[in-house]
Amino acid sequence: MIVKDQIFINGKWVPSAGADVIPVISAISEEVIATIPAGTAEDVDLAAQAAADAFPAWSQTSADERAAMLHKIARGMEARVDEITNTIISELGYPAKMAEAAHARASIKDLQIAADSLRDIVWSEQVGDTTVSRAAAGVVGAITPWNGPMRMVSLKAGAALAAGCTVVLKGTELAPLSSFLFAEIAEEAGLPDGVFNLVSGTGPVVGEALVTHPLVDMVSLTGSVRAGRRVMELAAQSVKKVCLELGGKSANIILEDADLETAVTSGITDAFRNTGQACGALTRMLVPRSRLAEAEQLAIRTAESFVLGDPYDPSTTLGPVANASQRQRVRDYIQVGIDEGARLLTGGPEAPEGIERGFFVRPTVFSGDNSLRVAREEIFGPVVVIIPFDSEEEAFQIANDSQYGLAGAIWAGDADRAKKLASKLRAGRIRINGSPVNLRAPHGGFRLSGIGRESGRFGVEEYLEYKSIG
Repeated sequence: MIVKDQIFINGKWVPSAGADVIPVISAISEEVIATIPAGTAEDVDLAAQAAADAFPAWSQTSADERAAMLHKIARGMEARVDEITNTIISELGYPAKMAEAAHARASIKDLQIAADSLRDIVWSEQVGDTTVSRAAAGVVGAITPWNGPMRMVSLKAGAALAAGCTVVLKGTELAPLSSFLFAEIAEEAGLPDGVFNLVSGTGPVVGEALVTHPLVDMVSLTGSVRAGRRVMELAAQSVKKVCLELGGKSANIILEDADLETAVTSGITDAFRNTGQACGALTRMLVPRSRLAEAEQLAIRTAESFVLGDPYDPSTTLGPVANASQRQRVRDYIQVGIDEGARLLTGGPEAPEGIERGFFVRPTVFSGDNSLRVAREEIFGPVVVIIPFDSEEEAFQIANDSQYGLAGAIWAGDADRAKKLASKLRAGRIRINGSPVNLRAPHGGFRLSGIGRESGRFGVEEYLEYKSIG
């Protein structure tokens, strides 16, 4: 078992002020595989002070110096990519191939992109007789989720450090080991003392102490709507800047002339990535009513092709959800769908056959309408709802009839026409005919999906403020 008995403050590994520990439970074995310190408000105070003391010097470094440091950290992550991958697998049970590509290596790419994007930012420009410059926002409190434990650290800490901010990180306590690895790698890279700090612990203790700390200038959170509301409530007391990425219920619009088989297969695959624990997953599939039966059969075939089991087995394509409470939540939602009258096409609330351990959920597909709770509320598991429409206009009305607006997709026979139609969809990231996600493009959304953007230059700019001089 792994025992992490120190936190990282001011360039040093030090004991927490508290004596309690938090167990880390494997999603595959359901056993405790590690313990971490349950940090305290006193720990946050020391970390915030260290970050504030380090800010003047770090914020005055050149963009080239900061880019070089981020690339050095990225090289350190590359050297430990197998360790990062195995850490993610051990905590969350994601299939090994996906854990390496979509988590470990994508985290390295995110850091590299943040570093390279610094050359694209307009740091200073003249507006008449006034010089308008960009300046680091200050000390950042970063709070990261369990579904992408290393990627979210790289996105938030990478962008903040690139901007010239200093960071206090509260990594998720449910899959925390990646945040400790990041701290180790940053230390090995020679990041100056106090520029990056790690305090492990729970949201109500460490998270709230971080959000309310007077030396913290900005808070960046990826998490639930409930967590985002709490951060906004607490940050408002000192009028802190916030960046919130809170999730979605994204629509996958498949138009009449689309390649239905490719669109449905791709849509189900997207919705089930990360075992459905992806904020931008395409969990509402909108299809022409005339092709509903065909789409349902394609969806059943695709969903039933997923293989659950050992993440190191190459045949495994779907892992467990993250923890016992998440498993219960997803299964409860599936039962709600059945109780509300949605047609269950495949899957269900029962435990998957042949699986004795692990927080596994049956990959599930419903057919219904947009009034169902399973079509309106974020489930965060491998559950898709197919919704028919009678006209193109109705398709976009259904897609926009949501409290969320994070992502979306449009499939059509003519990609250029689909791109023009994208203006009708109120979502922050819209993919056309299965286009890959561009890691340099901004990620974020409308309404309950949050405030601000991450990724690339746009993510770095969230951590900058304008200054007018002259």
